[in-house]
Amino acid sequence: MPTIPFSLRKGLAIFIGLAVITALIMLFFTVDADTWSSLSSINKRFFLLAFSAAALSWFFEALRFKVLVEAAGERISFKMGLYLTFLNYFGSAITPMQSGGGPFQVYVLYKNGVNVGKGVAVTLTKTLMVLFLLGAMAIVALFLQPQILAGQTLIEGLFGYVTVVVLGIWFATALSLLRPKLMKRLIGGLTVRLKNIGIIKDRLAFKVIRFSNREIDNYYENFRALFSSGLRRCMIALALTFLQLFCSFLVLPFLAWSMDLPADLMAAMMLQAVFTFVLYFVPTPGASGVAEGGATAIFKLLVPWNMAGVTALLWRVFTAYIPVLLGALVAIYLLGKGVNGEIE
Repeated sequence: MPTIPFSLRKGLAIFIGLAVITALIMLFFTVDADTWSSLSSINKRFFLLAFSAAALSWFFEALRFKVLVEAAGERISFKMGLYLTFLNYFGSAITPMQSGGGPFQVYVLYKNGVNVGKGVAVTLTKTLMVLFLLGAMAIVALFLQPQILAGQTLIEGLFGYVTVVVLGIWFATALSLLRPKLMKRLIGGLTVRLKNIGIIKDRLAFKVIRFSNREIDNYYENFRALFSSGLRRCMIALALTFLQLFCSFLVLPFLAWSMDLPADLMAAMMLQAVFTFVLYFVPTPGASGVAEGGATAIFKLLVPWNMAGVTALLWRVFTAYIPVLLGALVAIYLLGKGVNGEIE
């Protein structure tokens, strides 16, 4: 039976280790007798609704991926879209700043006949759509309820840091689309500088420049095609992104209601919009550790302190741990299939 390579298993081990250690610490400081009383009388209907909301978010995410691939002039099945969705969760969980999901998806798409340029255009468009909507939701949330970050010095700092990073990503994307030649010169200049100070060798520098020039050309052409002939599908994908985030943000209030906690629906969604936006750029694998601890810290604005740790942990189970586990199974399955076009 195929196994996950050691480097990936190492990243997964770090993800799990940080999550377990942080979870134990936050449960130690938050759980009391009333916590167990609330858990023993959990409302199964709302608990099932929480899982259903998470499952719907995965459905819309897979459908969005399929629509974006079609916008690029290629076709994949919904089943493959679902595989790629869970693979993204797995890849994000084992790499810093959740950066590994996109490259995993590009690789699988390439093995299934979609060239690298189109794959990069699709995955980057998907990510930019999520960041655009999350950023918009976060700004609206902070405008309507500025008390969300009141006293949360760490989260305030992270939010500012993330805002700068997102603006940088949008600038780099716009530059590569509007001025591709300038982007090539910048990458070439940086590569030569790294070569001159001895970080990379001459041969590698040449390969990097040649590869980046070729892929920027592909990326430029495929992005233009994506937003010209596939504009309608891109708008559909944006709507699906909104539905995916909406369903994902329903998980927290449903979990709170399942434990008979009077959580405000709008406040719960706004908290998640701000926090999820920040988590995209946390340097630990899959934001592990920071996600559990940070969620406990900010969910206390929504639920009593003695329930904040449990609520944060259950929220992570539905929004991260389950899809990461499914992604690991998908990775093993795809390795067994050779990641080829026979997977439908």
